Amino acid sequence: MTSPSVEGVAAAGSHANPTPSEYITHHLGHLSNKHQDFVVDFSVVNYDTIFWSVLMGVLGCLFMFMAARKATSGVPGRFQAAVEMLVEMVEDQSKSIVHGDRSFIAPLALTVFVWVALMNSLDFLPVDMFAKGFELLGLTDVFPYHRVVPTADLNGTIGISLGVLCLMLYYGIKIKGLGGFIHELFAAPFGIYMAPFNLLLNIIEYAAKMVSLGMRLFGNMYAGELLFLLIALLGSTATVFGFVGQVIAGSIWAIFHILIVFLQAFIFMMLTLVYIGQAHEGH
Repeated sequence: MTSPSVEGVAAAGSHANPTPSEYITHHLGHLSNKHQDFVVDFSVVNYDTIFWSVLMGVLGCLFMFMAARKATSGVPGRFQAAVEMLVEMVEDQSKSIVHGDRSFIAPLALTVFVWVALMNSLDFLPVDMFAKGFELLGLTDVFPYHRVVPTADLNGTIGISLGVLCLMLYYGIKIKGLGGFIHELFAAPFGIYMAPFNLLLNIIEYAAKMVSLGMRLFGNMYAGELLFLLIALLGSTATVFGFVGQVIAGSIWAIFHILIVFLQAFIFMMLTLVYIGQAHEGH
């Protein structure tokens, strides 16, 4: 996603009451190493996406470590019972989808679900919390932009789906062998005599799986972030209707967004299992 220029932020910040366009543009900007001038630019690094995704990954690992450490054979507490239900759900799904050794795949699916759910949950933080905090600390020039939700950044979601693609290729080679995997690329699904078309079709299939996996998560979380920004703009109107409308609309959308946050994490986990399961099978 193209980030606005630093000059644009300065211009927006110079107004006591920025326009809705300036407000949304500022909040959709990333803290990056450089301004992105083209749609695809691999030299751009979004520091906020990296920071929050890594932090949520570390918190997710600590969360599961605490659950494993506190696990007892007696009557489980609420925390242990909730984690056990989650683990059993992931185990059942992986068992029904992936046929083979699941000693790594089931924990992988659990990690994906917890990690994506935590990143999605950052959308519940107030949209102006960090901007106001940096302003009070006098760090606005240091952090002209700060976008919290990593899954609302296409770079983040495509990065995760790229990791899933690598796992698909890894298991395809591991299960079928290098020779069998290459033969399948050229021979499936129309036979070896249609090798060029088979190769093109399989490359498109792998690319479509990766892109659709990342785009689906990004689209849902980006739309949710935009709605929170629009609701925040509703509250900026100096009227009783604006304040009441923000409270009501914000509360309703936050409650509904809980479903979206965990549903998208579940869908991402399920598609990861499906794609890895397909890598275990031949055409």
